[in-house]
Amino acid sequence: MSLVSVIVPYYKKVDCIEETLKSIFKQTYRNVEVIIIYDDQDTSDLKIIKKIITNRKNIKIIINKKNIGAGKSRNKGVKIAKGKFLAFIDSDDVWKKNKLKEQIKFMNNNNYLLTHTSYNIVNRNNKIIAKRKAAKKLNYYDLLNSCDIGLSTVMINNSKIKRIIFGDTKTKEDYSLWLSLSKKEPFYGLNQNLTNWKKMDNSLSSSFIQKIIDAFKIYYYKENFSLIVSLARTLLLSKNFIDKAFLKVNYK
Repeated sequence: MSLVSVIVPYYKKVDCIEETLKSIFKQTYRNVEVIIIYDDQDTSDLKIIKKIITNRKNIKIIINKKNIGAGKSRNKGVKIAKGKFLAFIDSDDVWKKNKLKEQIKFMNNNNYLLTHTSYNIVNRNNKIIAKRKAAKKLNYYDLLNSCDIGLSTVMINNSKIKRIIFGDTKTKEDYSLWLSLSKKEPFYGLNQNLTNWKKMDNSLSSSFIQKIIDAFKIYYYKENFSLIVSLARTLLLSKNFIDKAFLKVNYK
C-alpha cells in the first residue's frame, strides 16, 4: 500500500479545520501522512489544531514565521513529502471517506499520473448548492481556456512527476501549477463526487478582482503570451469563472 502525503495549508479557518482534518483521518485508505502548514503569525489557532491531532500518528506541522500564502506554503509541504502520491486539501473543504482509495485505484488501473475528481459545492451549512463534473481529460490547451480542476480533488504521482511548484500569486497559485504540469501530462478526471468544496459567503466578491490580476500575471509573465493575448485569455477565463459561479454550470 503506497504512502499518500496530504498537504493542508492553514490560515484563519478555525471554524472549519476540525471537519477537514477528520475527513482525512476517516479515510478508508490508511497509509497516509498529513502535512499541515500553519501560515499565520497569530498562533492562537495552533493550540486548537494540536488538540485535534492529539494521539494521531504520521502528522507534521510546519509553522511559518510570517504569512506567505497558500501556494508557497504548499511548496514547503511538497518538499518534505515522502509519499508516492500527493493529495491537497484546503482547510475548509471535506473529503468523502473513500476519496483516496477510489482515486488511487483509478490512477493505478489506468497508469495516470495527474488526476482530479468531480466535487460538490456546499455553503457554510454544508448544503449542496452546485456540482462540478470532472472533465475526462484536460491538456494544456484545455486549461488555458478554463481552470476546470478543483484543488482539493487533485492527486499527483509524486514518484513520476517532477517540479511540483505552486505559483507565488495571491490567488490562482494552483492554476499556475496545473498549466505547468499539463505541458508534460494531461489531467484525467474521475467522475465521482468525492469532495465538498465550501463556498463562503464573501468568497467571490472579495477575491474576484485579485483573481483577474493574477490570471493576467500568469498568462503574461509565466506563460509569456503577448499583452493582447494575455488580456484576451484573462477575459475568457473570467467569463468562464463567472458562468460557473453564478449560473452553476457543470463542466464536461
